[in-house]
Amino acid sequence: MEIIKCKTDDLEAIQKISRETFYDTFKDTASAEDMSLFLDKNYALDKLKKEFENPNSEFYFLMDRDKVAGYLKLNSDEAQTENIADNSFELERIYLDKDYKFRGLGSVLFDFAESKARDLNKSSIWLGVWEHNKPALSLYTKKGLEVVGSHPYNIENEPQTDLIMLKKL
Repeated sequence: MEIIKCKTDDLEAIQKISRETFYDTFKDTASAEDMSLFLDKNYALDKLKKEFENPNSEFYFLMDRDKVAGYLKLNSDEAQTENIADNSFELERIYLDKDYKFRGLGSVLFDFAESKARDLNKSSIWLGVWEHNKPALSLYTKKGLEVVGSHPYNIENEPQTDLIMLKKL
């Protein structure tokens, strides 16, 4: 396994892994219509391209030889989706293909993100996680993150709640 920085010509692969992993994880939490609308809107190539071009956002693939096993989206400064804490670093997406879950790879990706935050001399790392995603909540708690708030996260017409978790560095 290797973590590599994504390039502009990786956008279609980012879109594919985003759509597949989000669907696999959350398909039972929203209607098929709402899920389809959400995926089309949030993982459209033009939207991903705009995110990718932000100099304060970085995308990384977790590669298993030639296969994308997962990816990260990391945000600093004004690229963060919310202002959670001063001098913080956001782990916006940590997505793993279903065939690679429960192998300790989420921990590997989180450690990589935390290392990036430390390299940038950030004071904290934070993320939003669905309140019912027990495996992710368990991982983040083991990694030292604590719940500091929550925010709504809707899959179109299906209201969800994400917990905001933060770790001081």
